[in-house]
Amino acid sequence: MHIHILGICGTFMGGIAALAKSAGHRVTGCDAGVYPPMSTQLEQLGIELIEGFHSDQLNLNADLYVVGNVVSRGNPLMEAIMDRGLPYISGPQWLGENILRDKWVLAVAGTHGKTTTSSILAWLLEYAGLNPSFLIGGVPENFGVSARLTDSPFFVIEADEYDTAFFDKRSKFVHYRPRTAILNNLEFDHADIFNDIAAIETQFHHLVRTVPASGRLVVNGKEASLERVLQRGCWSEVETFGADNSLWQAGEQTECNGFEVKVGGALHGNVSWELLGEHNRNNALAALAAARHVGVTVTDGIAALASFQNVKRRMEVKGCVNGITVYDDFAHHPTAIETTIAGLKHKVGDARILAVLEPRSNTMKLGTLKDQLASSLTVADKVFCYAANLGWDAAGSLSALGDKASTFEELDTLVRAVVAEAKANDHILVMSNGGFGGVHGMLLSALVAEK
Repeated sequence: MHIHILGICGTFMGGIAALAKSAGHRVTGCDAGVYPPMSTQLEQLGIELIEGFHSDQLNLNADLYVVGNVVSRGNPLMEAIMDRGLPYISGPQWLGENILRDKWVLAVAGTHGKTTTSSILAWLLEYAGLNPSFLIGGVPENFGVSARLTDSPFFVIEADEYDTAFFDKRSKFVHYRPRTAILNNLEFDHADIFNDIAAIETQFHHLVRTVPASGRLVVNGKEASLERVLQRGCWSEVETFGADNSLWQAGEQTECNGFEVKVGGALHGNVSWELLGEHNRNNALAALAAARHVGVTVTDGIAALASFQNVKRRMEVKGCVNGITVYDDFAHHPTAIETTIAGLKHKVGDARILAVLEPRSNTMKLGTLKDQLASSLTVADKVFCYAANLGWDAAGSLSALGDKASTFEELDTLVRAVVAEAKANDHILVMSNGGFGGVHGMLLSALVAEK
């Protein structure tokens, strides 16, 4: 079958393209921004890419059009498809019906940590010899790709609560029908499509309804929002993690970033790994619990964590100049910002952290969480916020931080300010869910020039 994918260069749709190609389909695609690294990855797979959404792409005579949620009414190619009465389907629905239908799906849902937890879970299964398929919204360093299709019965998927397509406003994850589901956490986000947290809880309960009675829910025991979700009805086995009364707990922290793993109060071993912070310990517990559901022993899971290499753009070191280390991290929600800084602080001790932030997500651009931003940054020693194209007063929102916070409308000016402030042994933590104008490279180049 010839599949043409609209919006192919997003991580999710690019992953679907790779899976469809592996499944034996001819795959082509288009996007408004056909650029590396996704364009390079797809071209290496032999997938033809077209810039833009021109209606003449119907001349490809595809058998099916798979539509990403970046596409809306008024898109010229989409309008032509509809006018002609040609077959189209959303990416999540195509995935659920054509790839996941015969798999044991392990889905990882939550406001935060989906990519990291999915990557850990895929690695636990890989280490145990289960050779899982996966589709993850990032690139796990252990695999080097965001998606792959194998003959294994197991499929690990990052289960996003964002809506499916312009013609299907349900969350993507309702199409996946998992047998094992991690509910990592649940906070208010995606203010562009959800009115309040109750609306998101409804979508999470839709996910819960799709898990069979023989399935398992692995749930963060500290989250009142998830407790409310389960109170609406639950028909599957539940194992909790993270809380004092949870089945799965992280015990005493051992040397470096290690920690004890306890199940039902019994010590099962000590994790030794490089990841920072309580949030990552909870990610590990959730992955261990989900992996045990498919037969991976806790002992093997703990051993696998020692060789887990994290995900690109999760506290990724981009370079070190004159003793100044520059990191890249995907954090953009206030909770993720706070836990990311806290994890780095635990690692670096008394060394200074210079936080460089771009409030880029739709929720942050709307200013919905602006009142939480200052408190999420209190542990940082200096804060540099890129405030261009915001519809709210970033300087006002950060005023509680006093003179340690600065806002900038020009990227060059921000870079100069960070470099002027930085000194040996500082840690520059760049946080954004986008490319941030290549600021990481700009910072490193400017630091080199300061030698």
